[in-house]
Order: sequence, then C-alpha cells, then structure tokens
Amino acid sequence: MNSQQLKRCKLPDSPGVYFFKKGKKALYVGKAIALRDRVRSYFSADLVEARGARIVEMVASASSVDFQKTDSVLEALLLEAELIRRLQPSYNVLGRDDKTFNCVVITEEDFPSVIVRRKKEIEEGGMSYRNIFGPFPNGSQLREAMKIIRRIFPYRDEKCRPPVLGKPSRPCFNYEIGLCPGVCAGVISKQDYQMIVRDIEMLFRGNKTGLIRNLEKEMRSYVKREMYENAAIVKKRIGALNHIQDVALIKKNDESGRWTSNFRIEAYDVAHFAGTNAKGVMTVVINGEKSAGDYRVFNLRMAKAGNDTSALAEIISRRFGHAEWNYPRLVVVDGGKQQLNAAVRTLSSSGILIPVVAVTKDERHKPKAIIGDRSKIVGRERDILLANSEAHRFSIKSHRISARKSFRAGK
Repeated sequence: MNSQQLKRCKLPDSPGVYFFKKGKKALYVGKAIALRDRVRSYFSADLVEARGARIVEMVASASSVDFQKTDSVLEALLLEAELIRRLQPSYNVLGRDDKTFNCVVITEEDFPSVIVRRKKEIEEGGMSYRNIFGPFPNGSQLREAMKIIRRIFPYRDEKCRPPVLGKPSRPCFNYEIGLCPGVCAGVISKQDYQMIVRDIEMLFRGNKTGLIRNLEKEMRSYVKREMYENAAIVKKRIGALNHIQDVALIKKNDESGRWTSNFRIEAYDVAHFAGTNAKGVMTVVINGEKSAGDYRVFNLRMAKAGNDTSALAEIISRRFGHAEWNYPRLVVVDGGKQQLNAAVRTLSSSGILIPVVAVTKDERHKPKAIIGDRSKIVGRERDILLANSEAHRFSIKSHRISARKSFRAGK
C-alpha cells in the first residue's frame, strides 16, 4: 500500500482503532488518539528509521486500511487488546505472545475479583478465571485505564475479603473511598455485584453501546420499583461512560508507536567494586524533569568482571526486553566512542533504531563533551546531562545499598 492509496481512505480526526489489511485478513491492529494523523505517520519518509523494517514490510504487504472510531482513548485501548486477541494479526506478534505483558483477569467466584496479572503468571498460576482480557503492552496505560474504570464501576480486588458464612468482613479501604461496592461490608448482594462485573466485561469487549443500553434498561427498572437511589447510581454511570475523562491516557505518540511523553530520555550506568557485585541502572528524564518512578536497577549476570562495555550491553538488552515499558526518544550512555558503539550495536541487533549519545568525562569525572548525532543533541544538552548525572548518582546509591546488605549478611 502507498500514500496515494491512503488518500482514498476517509480517516477521521478522532480516537479509535485502525487495521492494516491484506484482502480480508488483518495484518496489524493499532490504537490512535487521532486516526488520521496516526495512520498517515506510516507513510512518512523516515518509516524505516522510526518504526523498523518489520513495520515497513507490513505496510508494503497491506492492500487497505480500515478503522473503527471510538468515543474515547480508553475505549480505543480496550478495543485494540480485544481485537488483537480475536483477530490474531500476524504483525501484532509481541502484543499477542509476550508473557511479560499484563492482562486483566476476573476470578471465578461468587464475588469475583478484578485484578491485573502478567500473562506468564496466569499461565503458571493454576487459578480458575472467569474471564481474561489483554494482554496490554503498556503497563502504565493499563494502570490509568483501571483507575478510570473503577471510578465508574467500583469492583472488588484481592484486598477486599467477601463475607464468610454470611458474616460481613471488615470494610476495606477502597470501600471507604468509593472504589469498592461494599462486598466486604455485606452491603451489596451477589446478584447486584454480578451485574457490575457483567458491565465491566462488556466494556472490555468494546461493546459500550450494548452496555449503555443495558444500563438504561436497569435504570428504568429501578425507577419502576421506586428504587430511586439505585436509579441515580446507574444514571451517573451512564453519564460517566458518555463523557469518559481519560486525559491521563492522552500522551503524544512517539516514533516507535507507543504512547509516551515528548522528550523521554533514558540514561544507563554501571557500578561495581573491583569488578564484583556489578549493578546496572536506568534513569529517566521526561520533558526536562526527573521521573524517579521509572528508575530501574539490574543485577548484572552475564557481563564479564570489570568489563563496562559488556555490562552496558547487558543492561540495554534486558531493558529493551521489557516491551511493556515506554520507549525513549534518546538513549544516553556514560563513556566514549567504545561505549557509544556498543550501545548502538546492541540496539541494532534487536531491530531497535533509537538514537544514542554518550557523555565523555574528564579526569575528575566531570562532563567534558556529548558525542553522537548532533541533531539529537542540540537543544537537549541540559536533559542529557541531567539524565547522565542521575544515572551516575543512582548507580552509586544502588551499589552502596547492596554492599551494606552484603556486609550485614556476612556479619
């Protein structure tokens, strides 16, 4: 498919899900904040650099693009996962198979829990589930989505203990703040709670129209029985569904196709003591601000003692093994050309085309220069140096904590 063929597709400037198809078969399913802009991005001149050879191959193989509009970004997120599960598009292989991705599971109980579990945990856990939705590649987006859903449909999680032999348990914290319907406190019947779970399942299947139709019918039933308080609760849910507040999910698309913030920059560093007990760290700067919640520590296993280049390669390989983490726009490493080249080779071998720069140091370990593609450096110097200094600070801190634990264990 080419850009001339795309012009015949009347894509709307609204959220939704798009399909690259070959004949009737879906090759790839994706979500979008704005369908028109998202699909057009697949026909840009730098597609190979931005998305990789596999996506270029997919676009070339496609004969058409189709789409399904949604009223919100939240619905696009849920519908994408449901369609990938149902259609099994060949170019969505990561979203379908990666066992580190999260799923939303509903347990098989009288009062089912709604919980998030990694696909691997579900397959190995041996529990009985009523329904499984996903997997969802982006863990942070799923967490935000669950917050929105829970405000509309309060549900029981694992911390909420259901009544035992008809005797209510102690009310959980989420009941106190309106995020649990009171299963623990015995204030909701099994039948009414099952209706809430049914509504959540319909939303995850992408059937909002049918869901609202059911809720309207339920509301009329309450009014007919003069249960006006219950009717008001259902009316509020209908209003919330029709005006979903999902601003937390709206983040600018990056070159990799994941939804993330503008100038996410990741820096990596290595700390060790005489070549032993090596630690690798990742720090993150987003839009000029430290994002400490995204920092990570890696206990290095494969790197040769004292070889910072092999340690750096291991850090990068393991970090990009987590496809559920947002990808950065730029990678920063500590060192010179040797470290820069090692990082580029490691990323390239995984088919990941993200630019890399390196911060060189003087004899006092103070930043001396930033090397790499100048077009990726100019205007980002402050953020690059901030990410690099945070990586150095965080690696030392992580190593000291580990050393103290080892010392105490030895005593």
